[in-house]
Amino acid sequence: TVAELEGSGTVRKSTPAIATPTATTASPTISEPDTKPEGPLPVFVFEKETHDFGKIKEGDIVEYEFVFTNTGNAPLIIASATGSCGCTVPDWPKEPIGIGEKGKIQVKFNSSKKPGLQNKTVTITGNTFPKQTKLNIKANVEAAPKTEQPS
Repeated sequence: TVAELEGSGTVRKSTPAIATPTATTASPTISEPDTKPEGPLPVFVFEKETHDFGKIKEGDIVEYEFVFTNTGNAPLIIASATGSCGCTVPDWPKEPIGIGEKGKIQVKFNSSKKPGLQNKTVTITGNTFPKQTKLNIKANVEAAPKTEQPS
């Protein structure tokens, strides 16, 4: 009987089969290198891709315009521009930039609660190859003086 077997210490209880994941050769989470699409493409050419604000005071909000030219063979469409943190906010043209035309990406950096050396990135996604272009801003944020709490 089961009671006898339980007392003997030799009972084997059945355990449900555990499915083991099988390895797949192509995982959708691993990004493969972009392949260059056929046909004419727009090309970003920035006057500069890095801007150093130098020394600023904590709490300052500073701005810079990254100017670019579409030197490619098709209209340039920027799908998005995102900052590496909430303190870095880009604004970009929503309309296509024609062949040979200039455009600008305005980047605002809020240094509040960001003392010390700061390096931030703006990632631009467009119909270019590669799809993403990165811009960088830097600042040396001078910490605000500490205010003492009354006791």
